[in-house]
Amino acid sequence: MFEIFGVPSYALFGQLLLGLINGSFYALLSLGLAVIFGMLNIINFTHGAQYMMGAFVAYMLLQYLGINYWAALVIVPILVGATGIIIERLFLARLQKLDPLYGLLLTFGLALIIEGVFRNYYGSSGKPYDIPDALQGGHNLGFMFLPNYRAWVIVFSLAVCLVTWFAIERTRLGSYLRAATENPTLVRAFGIDVPRLVTLTYGFGVGLAALAGVMAAPIYNVSPQMGSDIIIVVFAVVVIGGMGSIMGAILTGFTLGIVEGFTKVFFPEASNTVIFVIMVIVLLIRPAGLFGRGI
Repeated sequence: MFEIFGVPSYALFGQLLLGLINGSFYALLSLGLAVIFGMLNIINFTHGAQYMMGAFVAYMLLQYLGINYWAALVIVPILVGATGIIIERLFLARLQKLDPLYGLLLTFGLALIIEGVFRNYYGSSGKPYDIPDALQGGHNLGFMFLPNYRAWVIVFSLAVCLVTWFAIERTRLGSYLRAATENPTLVRAFGIDVPRLVTLTYGFGVGLAALAGVMAAPIYNVSPQMGSDIIIVVFAVVVIGGMGSIMGAILTGFTLGIVEGFTKVFFPEASNTVIFVIMVIVLLIRPAGLFGRGI
């Protein structure tokens, strides 16, 4: 065992791994928020509750129907994304021409309702969700022990983020989405159903949150508070990266997860606030965020 800057290597690399795991969830959740904000111009406070729903739906599928983790990775984002589509059609579509503050207040209220419903039925204590057999165990790298499941979370979340970025920035469908954001009237003139595009985009963003919830279930306890515990940090990540910036959400999510992990090694007292300190500094220097469009 060796030391780096006076810190044992296992502690340093252990926190790096923890930072990458947290960064994976920050990136996936902030990516969903960026997609929704870029298309609907709505700050979706329900995102944390939808992340929690993803974990709980995976838990319920396993407990009551015997549907395992691998199937849940596909089924849960579709189911929870469908609830997002219903929310968008019933509520958010009616607020498009109003001040964005109304959408923020509506989604905040929905988040409280969803969390309250799950707390009423499942209580405040967490529910366990086992790691799938194929990802049990880990590898001893000499300087640290790398659990297989945590390595899978990091690699898979990065792959999902990059595929999403490619779909939005480098495909025809993505060009339609960006054009509909800039000039929906012109896009509608080309025969594209903009309201349906908006609805599906919101459902996709919600599905990303649900996917993150499924991946988080074996690592953290599945509890009604898990969404509210992470969503404030995720909003800070989105602000730092730039509201609506896809690549900003991905890069900032992973980077700030690593920064948070290293802070726990060298200055543990600041680990819970370092992201917000960075947010304040970035807003003072660049109000639109690191990757956002200038104001």
